[in-house]
Amino acid sequence: MKILVSDSVSDSALQVLKSEKSFSVVYLAGKKDGVAAEIADADALVVRSATKVTADLLARARKLKAVGRAGVGVDNVDLNAATQKGVVVMNTPGGNATSVAEQTFGFMLALARRIPEADASMKQGKWEKKKFMGIELRGKTLGLVGFGMIGVEVARIAQAYQMKVIAHDPFVSPHVAAHQNVKLLSLEEVLKNSDFLSLHCSATPETQHLLNARTLAMTKPGIRIINCARGELISEADLLQALESGHVAGAALDVLEKEPPVDTRLVAHANVIATPHIAGSTEEAQEIVGIRIAEQVRDYLLHGTARNAVNLPAISTEEYKKLDPYIQLGEKLGSFLAQLAGGAINEVKISYDGGLADLNTHLVKNAVLKGILNHIVSEELQANLVNAGALAQSRGVEVVELRSAHRAAFSNSLGIALKTESGSTSVLGMVGPRNTLRILGIDDIDIESPLRGVLLVIRNDDVPGVIGRVGTVLGDRGINIANFTLGRNPKSHEALGIIGVDQSIPPAVLKEIQSVPAVRAARAIRVE
Repeated sequence: MKILVSDSVSDSALQVLKSEKSFSVVYLAGKKDGVAAEIADADALVVRSATKVTADLLARARKLKAVGRAGVGVDNVDLNAATQKGVVVMNTPGGNATSVAEQTFGFMLALARRIPEADASMKQGKWEKKKFMGIELRGKTLGLVGFGMIGVEVARIAQAYQMKVIAHDPFVSPHVAAHQNVKLLSLEEVLKNSDFLSLHCSATPETQHLLNARTLAMTKPGIRIINCARGELISEADLLQALESGHVAGAALDVLEKEPPVDTRLVAHANVIATPHIAGSTEEAQEIVGIRIAEQVRDYLLHGTARNAVNLPAISTEEYKKLDPYIQLGEKLGSFLAQLAGGAINEVKISYDGGLADLNTHLVKNAVLKGILNHIVSEELQANLVNAGALAQSRGVEVVELRSAHRAAFSNSLGIALKTESGSTSVLGMVGPRNTLRILGIDDIDIESPLRGVLLVIRNDDVPGVIGRVGTVLGDRGINIANFTLGRNPKSHEALGIIGVDQSIPPAVLKEIQSVPAVRAARAIRVE
């Protein structure tokens, strides 16, 4: 497999990839247009922030499975285009948490003690001892907007300085915050009660200009603001006005809305400390994120384990091991049912039962959709675990999920129902001993069969002689029967047979079986 590394990473990170014998690593750091020339047959692409993974670049890639971003932000990757193409995008959150937290706190100390101004004064040959009166951090309240790994690390350092820490994060439970001796509050309460305010949330439509004229007016007079997260979180014009009015005593910014800035009035303000987006740029952090993304790309290509995927749910290696048999079951069961039902699909209903209902089943759902959709989409746009949900949505297929720990007669079973223009068809399956995949029922008929190979599914009137006639047709055509199972529905006087055979069933033979008296329908299905 071919792995492109388009931006600079450490030798240790490259060695992670080069040590895998099945990998061919192409290092392109510093080579202009090298990615576009090499991407066509690449299986994975490792980038930092310099390479722009655009829709046009992705369109050139015929085999690409993964993009690994050595860092947190994925602004340089077109996520929609990657998802549609079935390319998993992974990043390395937390790899630079300590570095960013340390710069955040360095900013806090610099703002409190006016260190940059005093240093500049000294370099001009001045001795202005009385001019640079500072404040202590001890006893002050630090407000954090965002309480992920970086926020937690900042809180830990702040508490060592005897600061009180409060935070706002709608995605963190009060119990988790309390464990760090941090109180979760509303955004308005954090703004009103903070002496220092540090931003540690991601840039989303909801957080765009989180700090603006209205929210800045809620803050304490004399507040000091630190931003080592995303420039889009702050309206720079409103912050500049608050600084000039004196309401905001100081700001320290590692990130800006435009980088490098076009309008330099904010960064040039006397009460602003600015750095060129370097909070995560330490030797240790760069080493860590490079190695981590190399390991993540390696593990995804070799084992299908996607860690820190931004367009897939986060699943640990242990969780993936539990889910893998059900991912296989979902794909094969979906493929089986799509072939059995036929016709345009309007709705897919998936039911998870028993212990399966308690797991993170997103990948199982996408496996089901992958199995179904690959019988109706073009070969150029095959479904996979990344893009199956998006492909279903783009085709107007409604997906409904149900889960129950006690509904099904079989524990850990997976049910799928398809609604097509001609009606509904359903199948129930399970993972058996030694991870064998089995069918448990079709529609309202209980029938157990291995889920593999070529399967002949027959619906017929529940009358004598049908099995013998079908067996004779297969035998006369030299098609060996590997296994046979039968189910019945007394209410409809219908029988259902699943016959596993060793060879493909030619159309002429299938037509002959369909013409057997009492056979209502017969389909030959291949489960790879």
